[in-house]
Amino acid sequence: MDNCLFCKIARGDIPCRKIYEDEELLAFHDINPVAPVHFMLVPKLHLASLNEAAEEHTALLGRMLLLAPKLAREQGLENGFRTVINTGKGGGQEIFHLHVHIIGGGNIPPMVRRG
Repeated sequence: MDNCLFCKIARGDIPCRKIYEDEELLAFHDINPVAPVHFMLVPKLHLASLNEAAEEHTALLGRMLLLAPKLAREQGLENGFRTVINTGKGGGQEIFHLHVHIIGGGNIPPMVRRG
């Protein structure tokens, strides 16, 4: 997509602090990190959100989820990390290109407050 921010980053039109790249995936540091380690993992294929993923994307989604812990460890997250996929406006998605946030280090608060 011509106007998609993450498509522009994946094409190299916009620079990023790259962590990983192959023919299908790109990982780069978030420009507004919420933790000491915060990076994004995006497919180069434009999918607006997880809602648009279909059977033909099974292998791509699997690669993303298997790559996330490897990259997290390489970024120093030996004790764990959080993955976040915001889906649609109601899910807090701001950039409509599927992406996984990998967040860790420091004191990460709970996602949901209980009781």
